[in-house]
Amino acid sequence: MKDASSKKKALAAVFLLCGVFSLLFSACGKQEKAQSGKAFDIYYLNREETKIVKEVFYIDSQEPESQIRQLISALEATPEDVSLKSPVGNGFRITSFQVEEGGQLDLDVDESYKKLPFTTEILVRAALVRTLSQAEGINHVLMTVGGQPLTDNIGVTVGPMTADAFIDNAGEEMNTYEGVKLKLYFANETGDGLVEVIKPVEYNSNISMEKLVVEYLVKGPDSEDAFPVINPATKILGVTVKDGICYVNVDENFMTQIYNVTADVVIYSIVNSLVELSNVNKVQIAVNGKTDIVFRETFNLVNLYERNLELIKTGENQK
Repeated sequence: MKDASSKKKALAAVFLLCGVFSLLFSACGKQEKAQSGKAFDIYYLNREETKIVKEVFYIDSQEPESQIRQLISALEATPEDVSLKSPVGNGFRITSFQVEEGGQLDLDVDESYKKLPFTTEILVRAALVRTLSQAEGINHVLMTVGGQPLTDNIGVTVGPMTADAFIDNAGEEMNTYEGVKLKLYFANETGDGLVEVIKPVEYNSNISMEKLVVEYLVKGPDSEDAFPVINPATKILGVTVKDGICYVNVDENFMTQIYNVTADVVIYSIVNSLVELSNVNKVQIAVNGKTDIVFRETFNLVNLYERNLELIKTGENQK
């Protein structure tokens, strides 16, 4: 009897272990399945409608239209995090989309979109554009309302938007988003002159305009007729203005030139762009806080630099 009892206990233990392993493998399989495919960021609004927050979402498909459909479904769904809300859960619907040549996604929403408060509308637009521009081959998003061009709060038509058209301070709630057109200077095709590029931007008013300018110079242009100037690995350590002088502090990557442009094009890309702001007359550039440096054996960074109009190639300006 004792041996039979021991055998029963042993069998029970084996079945129990099998059950545990089965549950573990099942859970692992579900987790692996849930995280299979390519990771996308879905942007939602926080409950206070003061910022957008991203959540990871996985898609198996490599086909652009399938990705877009799944991204739209994710945007329309109620987030699991109760502190977040769907950007499409504000009383309007996405009615249609179409992928055009050149990487443009045309996105139409219904007339209810016009009822969104201004600050909420900017956040919703940022969430839609940042999410959908991740789809394969999509570079920018053009929104329409009831088939008509989308306009901002002052009636200006909003054109194609890229993800980086919406700038905010990571981790900080914002007071308002504002629209601005930055006048930036990048290199011409030969790298020996500057061309003007007008960049429309929706940005968080917590960010200084001076820092915004430098950020976009580091990002580089999205125009076919203008070319990057600053090493994109450059980190911006600080941008401040005092008595009309803008002090730009960058890290050592600024000194490593990866583009075929002259030294004066690099310096005056920064200077001319910043001096376009009404509160800036001169610019000083520092590397890791130091100005006792000569940039490419030509420009002593201890100096203050003013606008240089001679480098601007007016025939190549971007309007």
